[in-house]
Amino acid sequence: MRMHTVASIAAPTTARSRDTSFVVRATTAGGIVAGPAFVLVVLLQAFTREGYALSRHPVSMLALGDLGWIQSANFILSGALMVAFAVGLRASRAGTWGPLLVGLFGIGLITAGVFVPDPAWNFPPGAPDGIPSQLSTNAMLHGVGFSVAFLGISAACLVFTRRFMATGERMLAAYTLASAVIALALSGWPGADGASIRYFAASVIVWTWSVVLAIRVKSDQA
Repeated sequence: MRMHTVASIAAPTTARSRDTSFVVRATTAGGIVAGPAFVLVVLLQAFTREGYALSRHPVSMLALGDLGWIQSANFILSGALMVAFAVGLRASRAGTWGPLLVGLFGIGLITAGVFVPDPAWNFPPGAPDGIPSQLSTNAMLHGVGFSVAFLGISAACLVFTRRFMATGERMLAAYTLASAVIALALSGWPGADGASIRYFAASVIVWTWSVVLAIRVKSDQA
């Protein structure tokens, strides 16, 4: 009778552990794929979309025009993968604030995908040169989504820097902190010249960090 009782308690615990491990592995795979896929889709469009120049136009503007749905989907799908990754991070016991901020990053990306910026700087072809004197509601909400995403992932870097320091992973902590500092510096650099390139470089930096984080979490599940 005693053996039966122990077995009946242990079995559900083991099953829960297996279920949690599966969730973490599945969502971590999404975290590894999201960044490279996002950047690749952007680069493919940057070199093929008529009238688009990465040196002049922010990545967000790829959501405009007849093929704009590609970039909108890119924002939304990558955002959804990061929200799922945040769930996996929480399940892996990676704390509270880190997963929450990674999830906020995903929500910001989804918002930026649902709402598009205004045409400007002759893109899409036929749009006026310069920027509109008054932003549309869509453009303002897109800006909110972008800001939420970028601040969310930057803050997540800072939270995980502290966590990695606590676990004695000093090199990983230094890399995580440097990612946040450099990305914030690039995005906040004064002046409009080269702004779109700086924003893209900042996004590559934080996306790369998210992949490193996902690989780190995956290694714990091996």
